[in-house]
Amino acid sequence: MSRPRPLDIVLHSASRILEVSFDNDERFRLPCEYLRVNSPSAEVQGHGPGQKVLVAGKRNVGITALEPTGHYGVLIRFDDGHASGIFGWDTLYDLGRAYDTSWPAYLAELEAKGLSR
Repeated sequence: MSRPRPLDIVLHSASRILEVSFDNDERFRLPCEYLRVNSPSAEVQGHGPGQKVLVAGKRNVGITALEPTGHYGVLIRFDDGHASGIFGWDTLYDLGRAYDTSWPAYLAELEAKGLSR
């Protein structure tokens, strides 16, 4: 079975939401902060298993640009200067599907470490 393909991507700058629609009728509204703290970049994910960095202080981060990258994804430029890490369509889809569990887990980890959004 093939992975869903993107149909549309819309940045809602005022609400800091990136909306991504897929050909299986799923649509995700992903906060910029959620995308920033889950960037696929080595800066966030590390260079191997178990090296993911907990990114704090990004509550008000926005997106300044979306740059298509081939047929496989988009480079997201954030207004805090972060622009490394290409969000593949599979990554955006997986982040959308996982949002309801991964976002509360992220918030709990921040709280446990005494960090703020």
